[in-house]
Amino acid sequence: MPIKIHLDMLLVQRKVKSKDLAQAIGITEQNLSLLKQGKVKGFRLSTLEAICLYLDCQPGDLLQLVPAEPDTVDDGE
Repeated sequence: MPIKIHLDMLLVQRKVKSKDLAQAIGITEQNLSLLKQGKVKGFRLSTLEAICLYLDCQPGDLLQLVPAEPDTVDDGE
């Protein structure tokens, strides 16, 4: 089940530039960009905490579990 990251949406809502967030939480703009695009396999809870504190949000505002499509099973009938 993939997890969708809504960081880009929160940045727009809070009128925060990626550059400013990256600098404030101590990661590179490139790594923040990868996170925004969902191209990371994981990230530290301390990074999640820093993002939430800076953007005044909860982890659930940033992350969404997207259920996988149920497999179509051909039972031969």
